[in-house]
Amino acid sequence: MAIHKMKTSSFPDAGYEQWKETAVHSLKGKPFESLLTKTVEGITLRPLYTLGELEARLQTVRPVSSTSGWIVAQQTIAEDGQRFLKTLEDSLARGNEAIVYDGRKQLSWNDRLLDELGDFIQKYPVFITDTSKDDPILKVFDRIPAEFRSSVKGAVSVQDWRIPQGYDQVRTLGADLWDVHHQGADAVTELALSLAKASELAASQETFDEFAEQFFVRFAVDTHFFMEIAKFRAFRVLWQAFSQAYGKENAPSVPLLAITSLRSYSKLDPNVNLLRAGNEAFSAVLGGADALTVHPHDVLTGVTDHSVRLARNIQLVIKEETYVTKVADPSGGSYFIETLTAELVERAWKQFLEIDAMGGYDAYLATGRIEQTMESRKKEVATGKKSLVGTNVYAELTPTNFSDSGLVAAAERLAAPFEQLRQRFEDSQPRAAVLTFGALKDFKPRADFVTGFLATGGIRAEWSPAFANAQEALDWLASEQPDYAVVCASPAETEQVMDELLAKRPVQVVLDAAGKVDAALSEKWRSAGLDGFVFAGQNKIEKLLEIAHKVEGGAHIE
Repeated sequence: MAIHKMKTSSFPDAGYEQWKETAVHSLKGKPFESLLTKTVEGITLRPLYTLGELEARLQTVRPVSSTSGWIVAQQTIAEDGQRFLKTLEDSLARGNEAIVYDGRKQLSWNDRLLDELGDFIQKYPVFITDTSKDDPILKVFDRIPAEFRSSVKGAVSVQDWRIPQGYDQVRTLGADLWDVHHQGADAVTELALSLAKASELAASQETFDEFAEQFFVRFAVDTHFFMEIAKFRAFRVLWQAFSQAYGKENAPSVPLLAITSLRSYSKLDPNVNLLRAGNEAFSAVLGGADALTVHPHDVLTGVTDHSVRLARNIQLVIKEETYVTKVADPSGGSYFIETLTAELVERAWKQFLEIDAMGGYDAYLATGRIEQTMESRKKEVATGKKSLVGTNVYAELTPTNFSDSGLVAAAERLAAPFEQLRQRFEDSQPRAAVLTFGALKDFKPRADFVTGFLATGGIRAEWSPAFANAQEALDWLASEQPDYAVVCASPAETEQVMDELLAKRPVQVVLDAAGKVDAALSEKWRSAGLDGFVFAGQNKIEKLLEIAHKVEGGAHIE
């Protein structure tokens, strides 16, 4: 077709039902429901979103942020006040735009250092979290002269501490969702709890205006890209509704602080954390965060100058090279994100009312529901339903730093059970073998799967030569004497060799088979001495612990 004809050609509109019919045909027998994905929030993600279903509520889901940019708020990490100031000065010269202090590792300060810090605070926003009222750094607010205090901006989250007079632009009433996020809360629950905390804080002040002037919210940003974008956008809508409930037609501005989550971070293959951080940072920016902190990829074990620079540059690349600051709502107009935002708003408001009815923020936390969600998340990782690259899939068997830096607020992480297994097998590495039978094309898929399965626990597997029969495998086992072996062959080949293998195998070898079989065959082989099976969808943590105990001579699983 000539180009001028292409420009003038038109096509009939295709409705959703017509698209669905075509999609079902292409699935070749699979149900349409196989294209749907259920999230931990209970939201069903669909493969196609259209304008028609969104038009009715478009005006209710478009959030408004006061600015189209954000503050690059990188945490300053140092061993003492002197180094803190030096590191801070360097970071501010290289693109950082704020003073960020995490009080889990309190530093030593003297009057001279506090005065120098005060000079920085008068020029740059300050964000202080995860500390206590006796932290020496808080004395800086007493030392700044009264006439300069009105210029200080930022947010300080410290329990039972009152900021001195004059800091009208420093917010001290915060809904900090870091803890509940890492305990397992989903996006809906985080939003609902942010409103529950806001309700409690509003009740503690004489007027809503006094509360709103001091209020801020801090969200951790996870790797579920679109859900996190929608979470930030949904809060703006929810805050508007919350303010209207207090008689405010126009909601006062509330800063949204974002910090990259550690829930999916891993000490195993930490370079992958760099990719996670970039994903999380970009979603926070698209969602409309007002300030963003990106963790270095090695923050769990100890940062370097290089990792700190990379974390900072993630933000700078987004800010300087993507043009997102030129658009008021970069994700607005996406049918998927707009619909997801609306669903989060509806579900979060409903849950907020339920939390309020049961007694508020602390009462909800006491129910244990968040911890139940975390257990579900861990199970999804253990069974491979959720992938953590470098941890439960595509694991690299390289030396791992298992030390704890103590640089960040405590976080329960999905990778932790695998890290514990890796450390266990690193200290006592069994000799594992993959017993292959038949043609390469027949055994390779199972052999590759088993090798990857074992690698997630830190076990390095050696492939045997391809055997033609059971006797060849028995001779090899007698010669090589591995601690653990897995039979990898086609189902027919496995049945052909298994009886002889079980009858004559060396007694010290723990023997498994790759793949699942019917109950009768499983019982037959287990009765003959087979230790178990390795298959897709299996709980890797439980299976790897079972292997560890049997190799070590134990009788029970932990």
